[in-house]
Amino acid sequence: MHISSFQDLLQAARAQPEPQRLLFVFSGIELPDDATPAQRAGFEAGEGGAIVPLMCVDKALTELQSFSALVAESSLLGQDWRMVFVAALVGNAGQAPSSADAEAPLQRMVEAIQRGAHEAFIPFDRDGVPLRFG
Repeated sequence: MHISSFQDLLQAARAQPEPQRLLFVFSGIELPDDATPAQRAGFEAGEGGAIVPLMCVDKALTELQSFSALVAESSLLGQDWRMVFVAALVGNAGQAPSSADAEAPLQRMVEAIQRGAHEAFIPFDRDGVPLRFG
């Protein structure tokens, strides 16, 4: 399935046979303390850096109307994030996962992003456009 927008992701999640809960990790980009002068120059030019999780949240599909609403809600927390990673948590037997069910998977997601293992998640920029790394 090709996801070309956040709306595509919502449609795909809503079309699944089992109810979904979406997991979000909002992240920033920082320059590591031990960066070389070349890395610092690249970072100043808008390239490179390390992805740093800043905050996370889980949402039932009924709580999500649009990407702009998610951005507006995240802005209330005062974190200046650059991208958001998204994953889905699948329900069982017609029962949607609860927020409590999402706690451990969300923590594992944060830890994976900290390790640079974010391939299993869909990253979006602040405009809701999917990002590609590499």
